[in-house]
Amino acid sequence: MADHPPLTEAIIVAMARLVDDAQTEKREPSHSDIEFRIDQAKLTSADPGRQGKPVGKSKRVRGTLSWALSNNIPAGEALVAGLVSTVQGYGGFRPKSSNYCGEEAIVNLTAAFFAQGWELTAEGTLQPRLLESFTGKALTSALLAYADRARRGSLDSPLLAGTAKDLLEATASHVLVQKWGTPPSTSNFPTLLGQAFTALGFATPSIPMVPGEPVEKRIERAAYELGCSLNALRNKQGTGHGRPWVSTVTPSQARFAIESMGSIASLMLEALTP
Repeated sequence: MADHPPLTEAIIVAMARLVDDAQTEKREPSHSDIEFRIDQAKLTSADPGRQGKPVGKSKRVRGTLSWALSNNIPAGEALVAGLVSTVQGYGGFRPKSSNYCGEEAIVNLTAAFFAQGWELTAEGTLQPRLLESFTGKALTSALLAYADRARRGSLDSPLLAGTAKDLLEATASHVLVQKWGTPPSTSNFPTLLGQAFTALGFATPSIPMVPGEPVEKRIERAAYELGCSLNALRNKQGTGHGRPWVSTVTPSQARFAIESMGSIASLMLEALTP
């Protein structure tokens, strides 16, 4: 299953604005279209439009997505993707269309997606941005956004969209560029992660424990070991389109692995930008 676009408070507000036609002549998508997408995402029970009182399109979308953000993020992400496709299909991104959503609404949604590492094109196509297109602080922000989604278990796979690198490898490489000014010279993951930990001042198992050292050092060593274990679980024959884990990994183990990758990446990135 392909990775869905992200769901955040900013995206919810911008999505609601995109379908809002309260201040204009009525335009598509209709309530029926919105209802179809809500049902498709299995969020029927969260729809304010099914609760006895008539509500506008904006309030309907915002209420459903807000519930999803707190209770079922993957379903909310699926709804976001569906709504954008529906608006695109009705010509909502074309200025000359009778269903045009308006420049401000589109710009706001584009900016909200951009902050999460996704691109909404002028034609309404929604796609993840290649990490290679980011540098410096922008790449740090993009990686933090992916790490946050991984921590919440909302990524469909541990692969970063548009790359063949997993989250920890991409994060470790970025840390080295930011700290040492040069890209990593090794493709060996334990060495790469160890170098990144060293650049951040983190402890690794190769650094002996000393009496009275902060307990955080124990956490750092454990994070390194866990990171290497997670990398070993990856399906090295995969291309990003197949199963990302070795065949013996269960769904619950895969979810734990994804969330753990997000936690370790966040630990590194937040140390990079105190």
